[in-house]
Amino acid sequence: MTRLSTICLIGIFLAIGNAAPAQQPPATKKAPVTDTYHGTKVTEDYRWLENWDDAEVRTWSEAQNVHARSILDALPNVGALRVRLTEILAAKTITHGSLAYRDGQLFAIKREPPKQQRFLVVMKSADRPDTARVLVDPNVINSEGTTAIDWYVPSHDGRLVAVSLSEGGSESGDVHLYETATGREVHEVIPRVNGGTAGGDVAWATDGSGFFYTRYPRGTERPTEDRDFYQQLYFHKLGTPTSADRYELGKELPRIAEIQLEMHQPSGRLLATVQDGDGGEFAHFLRSPAGKWRQFSKFGDRIVQVTFGSHDDIFVISRADAPRGKVLRVPIATLNVADAKTVIPQGQDSIVTDFMGAPTMLATDTRLYVEYQRGGPSEIRVFDHTGKSARPPNQLPVSSVGGLTRLAGDDILFNNSSFIEPPAWYGFHAMLGATRKTALAAKYPVDFGDTKVVREFAISKDGTKVPVNIILPKAAKLNGSNPCIVSGYGGYNVSLTPRFSATRRVLLEQGVIYAVANLRGGGEYGEDWHRQGNLTNKQNVFDDFSAVVKRMIDLGYTSSDRVGIIGGSNGGLLMGAAMVQHPDLVKAVVSYVGIYDMLRVELSPNGAFNIPEFGTVKNPDHFKALYAYSPYHNVKDGTMYPATLFLTGANDPRVDPMQSRKMTARLQAANTVQTPILLRTSGSTGHGGDTALSEQIEEAVDVYAFLFHHLGVKYRPIKGGSGG
Repeated sequence: MTRLSTICLIGIFLAIGNAAPAQQPPATKKAPVTDTYHGTKVTEDYRWLENWDDAEVRTWSEAQNVHARSILDALPNVGALRVRLTEILAAKTITHGSLAYRDGQLFAIKREPPKQQRFLVVMKSADRPDTARVLVDPNVINSEGTTAIDWYVPSHDGRLVAVSLSEGGSESGDVHLYETATGREVHEVIPRVNGGTAGGDVAWATDGSGFFYTRYPRGTERPTEDRDFYQQLYFHKLGTPTSADRYELGKELPRIAEIQLEMHQPSGRLLATVQDGDGGEFAHFLRSPAGKWRQFSKFGDRIVQVTFGSHDDIFVISRADAPRGKVLRVPIATLNVADAKTVIPQGQDSIVTDFMGAPTMLATDTRLYVEYQRGGPSEIRVFDHTGKSARPPNQLPVSSVGGLTRLAGDDILFNNSSFIEPPAWYGFHAMLGATRKTALAAKYPVDFGDTKVVREFAISKDGTKVPVNIILPKAAKLNGSNPCIVSGYGGYNVSLTPRFSATRRVLLEQGVIYAVANLRGGGEYGEDWHRQGNLTNKQNVFDDFSAVVKRMIDLGYTSSDRVGIIGGSNGGLLMGAAMVQHPDLVKAVVSYVGIYDMLRVELSPNGAFNIPEFGTVKNPDHFKALYAYSPYHNVKDGTMYPATLFLTGANDPRVDPMQSRKMTARLQAANTVQTPILLRTSGSTGHGGDTALSEQIEEAVDVYAFLFHHLGVKYRPIKGGSGG
């Protein structure tokens, strides 16, 4: 699944000529271990850092934190940056996400700084946020700010809501049930529904008597090493012990199956979409109201998304002979996809799919709303159920759309934002063709009126054109002297769409240019674009990124001694590969929760889910490609590497923090100069999505101070607050 969703990042390097020598990092012992893969011997020195249960590893990690703090706390302008970033991040900027409409009530996840965590509210409509009532507030449940809502699902009548709650960024969620009218917790807690590996979901029975839910192994059902695998589907009847829950589906599914659910309330039919790990292969199952399951697609069929229609049919996004996607209409009576009618043929742009996010295809009474990707920007297009085009909502230029939420009839809500326009929820009245901004529009204490967005293209090593979106001050001069940060991701069919970031204002007001690269491995141009950047083609992603950085330099936006790079998770792998393959190309690197040891990543719980995207060392061709680009194994002794800040969370369920520990130790041993290689481990966070506000601020302070120092930015306090 593409869970990596959805996550913000940055980069950096030390100016040696005018900087004082950095303090020496803590000593790290070497304990060589040799493995043999397909006749190739591979020796590494830091295998011992994988074992977090070892007291010596924890001591080493804490020493690295002390070392990082001694440098980060001494950087110039830390205090001023903390004030400015707190002014932005802790401002009472209210945002709403994950909307769900039920029987005249609108549910939403609300963010309202200075509260540490987001919370669940219910209101009359998107135009009446003044009617919002708090249903579930993790800030009340846990005053330390480490309890988080993973997701929620209201019952069809809106009377009850199921909420997955987890601790400390672990994403290991138990489902709690709340009464909408009172906000009171009711009934029993359902354990081990959500996880950081396969996620989780709930679908309510049409009569509200219970719900279907994803279930991880409990107790001694599986060995310890399998407790985060073998997700299955069960049914829970309210008011009964969970030990009595009814098994429904999953015993025949792969170890790395990931299940998502959709209930068709009018008919009582249940759709189960199953992904085989994170590589984009799906199987689909339909349950009749009588309880009979039918499988109508299998892994490899290239059916990537399904949703219910309104006439005993389903709509299917297929990539079979259509790498950019086509939409089929399939009668439920036959469920014969092979003979289904194509209602929307493949076009020049790619249909968006997002297994773990909000639906990217939504069928209403007579309309079909479909999200399209256009090389980075995205847009909603509208059709009737025969595939005939209909009037779409008005949308911002060069923007991103999402959050398709069905209201009554054919009307919807959707979210729209751009690099410089804050997110807002818009209502679309289909019959009138009218679009309006609702009251759920965020108001930030920053303004981007003095900035602009430019789109350029770089030419990769094999001749592929790679888009890059550049956000810069209108007054910037392209003389090669600007500090610049380039970010990227390139994996899992994830598209980097125009995303508003209020804290990016802090960069722009200091003259920093920010660039977002749309690399292969993503979904910007369809499945071919994704496949050209995964498995044995992964090197294309790194070639694309280096081409983008070089293009920025060639066009005069910046120069090598003033450019930093930033990425996280799969984008952290990108950062590691970029710095070891081109150590002299950039000045600084910031990498969040990254993957660096590609030969052992699959041994971590979530690493197994990544095999369909990265490959496995058990396959000779995959091993050859993995070993060739694995950042950890390609660090060279005696090389001058950029100044680097690694950030990780001790509770990360998606990327094992040992990846950052091992890469830090290897670089510290190899680096020939006094450039800092720092590791910052947070004990109260995971992969990033559930991080408390106070920790978000401190992370941002460290990253920005580090970037500004090493990119030669002389911080100028901004008067008036908005920076506009």
